[in-house]
Amino acid sequence: MSTEILQMENWQLLPVCTKEAEGLDIILACDGAASVGQVGQEVAVKLTREVEGARMCCIAAIAAESKPHVGIAERARKLIVINGCQNECAKKIAENLGILGISYDAYLNLEYDLGIEKIGSFTTLQYSHDDVERVNESIRNMLRQLRKQK
Repeated sequence: MSTEILQMENWQLLPVCTKEAEGLDIILACDGAASVGQVGQEVAVKLTREVEGARMCCIAAIAAESKPHVGIAERARKLIVINGCQNECAKKIAENLGILGISYDAYLNLEYDLGIEKIGSFTTLQYSHDDVERVNESIRNMLRQLRKQK
């Protein structure tokens, strides 16, 4: 049964990020229960699936100071933070990495930077796919700029 699920999701084998992070652009995305958190999560998944060299990393594991995950952030080619709202949880987690000498390279706040409205905890789909595409394109543009800088 799990094989069927993997095939249905267009599963692809991704690099083992704990070993290959220095060659990857690592995305730390808000994954809160509000609409903007779900947009951030969907964009991180989309970028991981569609952009060569981009890979999401578990922001909860970073916050919990999981050594393998902090190591991923430490060895990332570039570190991109997607934040959902004014609470800036993802940014605060990323800034805590600064204590370890790790800084992020790009930051996007969906509410402030793109004007995407935050809708409280969800029971059904409460965000538009247009918002997902706008955020996706914004992050792709950031990645293009970062990759030019090397």
